[in-house]
Amino acid sequence: MKKEKILDASGHRKFGIRDSIAYAAGDLGCNMSFALKGTMALFWTQVMGMSAWYSLLLVIVQFWDAVNDPLIGSMIDADKHKYKRNKFLQYIFVGSIGLIVGGACCFLPFPQAPVFAKFIIFIAGYVVWDAFYTIANVPYGSLLSIISDKPADRASLSAWRSVGSMVGNMLPMVILPFIIYNEDKSLNGNMVFVAALVMGVLGFICFQFMIKNTEIRVDTDTKLNEDAPKFNVIQALVNFAKNRPAVGATIAAMGMFIGMQGAATAVSVTFQIYFKNTDISGIVQLFAMIPILVFTPLARKMVVKYGKKELSVVGSICSIIGGLGLFIITPNNTNLDLVIYILCQLVYSLGLGIYSTVSWAMMGDAIDYNEWKTGNREEGVVYSLHSFFRKLAQGIGPAVALIIMKGMGYVNNAIDPETGAEFIDVTKLSWEFAVELRGLVAILFLASAIMQFVGLGLIYNLDKKTLERMNSDLGRNG
Repeated sequence: MKKEKILDASGHRKFGIRDSIAYAAGDLGCNMSFALKGTMALFWTQVMGMSAWYSLLLVIVQFWDAVNDPLIGSMIDADKHKYKRNKFLQYIFVGSIGLIVGGACCFLPFPQAPVFAKFIIFIAGYVVWDAFYTIANVPYGSLLSIISDKPADRASLSAWRSVGSMVGNMLPMVILPFIIYNEDKSLNGNMVFVAALVMGVLGFICFQFMIKNTEIRVDTDTKLNEDAPKFNVIQALVNFAKNRPAVGATIAAMGMFIGMQGAATAVSVTFQIYFKNTDISGIVQLFAMIPILVFTPLARKMVVKYGKKELSVVGSICSIIGGLGLFIITPNNTNLDLVIYILCQLVYSLGLGIYSTVSWAMMGDAIDYNEWKTGNREEGVVYSLHSFFRKLAQGIGPAVALIIMKGMGYVNNAIDPETGAEFIDVTKLSWEFAVELRGLVAILFLASAIMQFVGLGLIYNLDKKTLERMNSDLGRNG
């Protein structure tokens, strides 16, 4: 006997765990493609021999990001076509197809190619991947604000999105170190390419599950008439700059990614030459995600009781404490140092777990704030600009870290005897460099936590009381 569907007062399927799991699957799909970005720096410096050029390449592709995200976001906002289900879901479907090959294009293993050819391979591969990632990710982020307008439901969606993100990062984090490294701890470029292709297929499957199980409950369709104001990209950009919640949440996210993505390269090399154990690197990072998993089931009730801004500020303070603890280094006893590293990562991740479980709900509120202050929702532009600055941070972080690492000695121009290609031989890096790199990891994580505190504590202005007043003025129930 077919189970009867439970509907709410508006005739939609009642919000429940199905919505949360489906939304989590979307970020799982995104991260199946995105998780390998942390490996990109290693691939292009240690396999493709572009250590002298990689930072420049990252800066070049950020110009594409500057056009790509706002362009696609404004395109989505301006799209008034009536799709069978929802325009966001349609764009996600298109993006998910492109990501199957887009991610693999960033890891085409041709170490013997001339330098100019490697430039073309990197830039073309990144542009293709980034375009499809934006087409999928921008509308996916915007979905949260229209699946439900209730703060508790949004908190649940945000928390479960963190679960999807966490699982999407955990799987590659734990499994890839056993697959993509050779016995001497050097990177295997061919296996990185295969892994990227497989993860693209898995991401596509996750997106299809999300699309099939997503229910849209907030009607944001506008009736077009001659008096309706036309969409204005410049005005939308000005509105974003005036949107304190969006700016604060964006600065916090930039801080998180400058630290995490910048540290990702440094952490990978640290486990190669300092702890001398690449196999355990994924397990250590997995252990650090435990606080996110623990906090997620509590997020909904704690948001209702304390508020999203209030919780996230406490989380950023925890991360600052964990970042400070990472400066405790005992280089003469790496076993003890590993224990200290794990414990401090756990404290740092506790704060990150608190923030990450509410971060996307905070952006959903920022979209509502834009409507509250300007009368226009502009989901695509608000989220795409947020996404642009996040991705800018994801490029700046590794670029800055690599520049610092090169200044410390992370370039030795070894020659592969079989191919004749230049690459970085991590086995030849000095112990002094390893110790300095361990300190750089601490600096990057601490800087990340401080930026999160500034964005969430000093700029983001939607505390619990203000949020209740905004929802009341917009005619939405809490």
